[in-house]
Amino acid sequence: MKHVLKRITVWTMFVLFLSVVLGCSKSNMSSGTASNSNPLSDVRVRQAIAYAIDKQALIDSLLQGKAVAANALMPNDDWKASGLNNYEYNPEKAKALLKEAKWNSNYTLDVVYYYGDQMTVNLMAAIQQYLAQVGIKMTARKLEGDLASQLWVAPQDPKNGPSAVKWDMAYAAIAALAPHDYYNRFMTGFSSNSHTPSDSKLDALISATNASADIEQQKKAFKELQVYENEVLPILPLYYQKVFIVESNRLDRKNAPYGNEQFNYDWQITEWEISGDDGIFRTNGGPLQFFETPFFNPGFHMSTKVLYDHLLVADESLGVKGGQLAESYKILDGGKAVEFILKDNIYWHDGEKITAEDVKWTFEFASKVTALNAVFASSISSLEGFEAYKAGTAADISGIVIDGKKITFNYAKIDPNALLTFTQLPPLPKKYFTGVDPLQVQQASYFQKPVGSGPFKLSDVKMGDYAVFVPFEKYHSGAAKIKRMEMYPSGESDPNFVKNTSAKKLDYGYTKSIEDIINLQNTDHIKISEVANRYTRFIYYNKFPKN
Repeated sequence: MKHVLKRITVWTMFVLFLSVVLGCSKSNMSSGTASNSNPLSDVRVRQAIAYAIDKQALIDSLLQGKAVAANALMPNDDWKASGLNNYEYNPEKAKALLKEAKWNSNYTLDVVYYYGDQMTVNLMAAIQQYLAQVGIKMTARKLEGDLASQLWVAPQDPKNGPSAVKWDMAYAAIAALAPHDYYNRFMTGFSSNSHTPSDSKLDALISATNASADIEQQKKAFKELQVYENEVLPILPLYYQKVFIVESNRLDRKNAPYGNEQFNYDWQITEWEISGDDGIFRTNGGPLQFFETPFFNPGFHMSTKVLYDHLLVADESLGVKGGQLAESYKILDGGKAVEFILKDNIYWHDGEKITAEDVKWTFEFASKVTALNAVFASSISSLEGFEAYKAGTAADISGIVIDGKKITFNYAKIDPNALLTFTQLPPLPKKYFTGVDPLQVQQASYFQKPVGSGPFKLSDVKMGDYAVFVPFEKYHSGAAKIKRMEMYPSGESDPNFVKNTSAKKLDYGYTKSIEDIINLQNTDHIKISEVANRYTRFIYYNKFPKN
């Protein structure tokens, strides 16, 4: 096989440019040496792993061509930098870099993943073989249960560690709510940054992407960030793909739009209808051990999507469409404040009114949650009074101000994704969280039988077996037409998706598994829709020293 390598840009010139423009000192991350006792803190080892894996061969074989090879977190659109190194397959280059870095061939990398499909198992086996060919040992293991506590706990010292998680590399994905969602999670001190030690240059580049609401300025900043990402490889990008929506011929969506199903948008589910004698709408996304919190993956699970409403609602492209729990909103002070007036007829599923105090409390509580969506975290940290609240010197976030039904969010700095956050982070009922530790929020009893505000309320649940939802009769825009919704349990991947769809036991669902779609593409009674989105699969490198 013939392999063509692109010439790497002269790094010293780029560092000089950055030092002038950003005032940053050169980081250990790009110095060509290990910055601590962890061998993955050496950029040469990370680059060697990149050269050792034939991404295109994996896509052509395992993924049957249904993906695009990645060279950065950002997919190939007008936000993407040009001229990036593709790290095309070159095992000899990988071996040379490992020799230069004095790689210990007795060290075995602990690689974790959380997808349950066979394709992921096959992918791990293939990567294991590629690494073995250049002298790197690895083992792969699937994580179960509370993933946040195993993947995203940041060390107390964000520069020196030691690591608070056990793995060396983690196969994962980012479905980006906004371009910032890809990169904010790598900043020093970010609540879920379990993998990347403090890097002043990286922090400065990420901060630049958040510094302006001007789209063209943002694009320029992201492209500069990608050049640095591409050289130092804080992660290993693998491939980009679409999301696939599957519907049975019993479902009538009433021409509702299609969007990125991993997030919340105005999909008009209250108008959907299901045919058939039983009138039951069957889907996946039910709980395995608990209903997942809405703080990290706000719309990933079907249960989360129907349980909660938000202050604002997004359209299918995730642009702000209008109010949901809010009857109106205003952008004030040139974008440094957002004012909401809550609707009168908004209730929790227990019949109690939703209040502005619930909203304020939710944002304050979310700021302390370990696994928090990167866009949410950036928005909340931009609020006036956030730093004092975080430090414990203030009882609340002073920038969130309540006046009856009016609630105003005042920002110390402009957040480019503030409105987007209000379409995805749902208010929760404060009264159910008395005494709950935000660092252990997933273990709260509330998430065994949650009380929400959305179009469907929980009627019955047996963890790991089923969950039943019925229309919420006091829903502010009218009760849903589907009279009974049954969810079977599924997590990040659904091992029963193909089986249940083929057996006509699923009327709606979506999947990120290419293997599922390959197996279902000739099924007569379903419709498959492909939705383009910012979705990247990659490998995290844990670069903190380990005890």
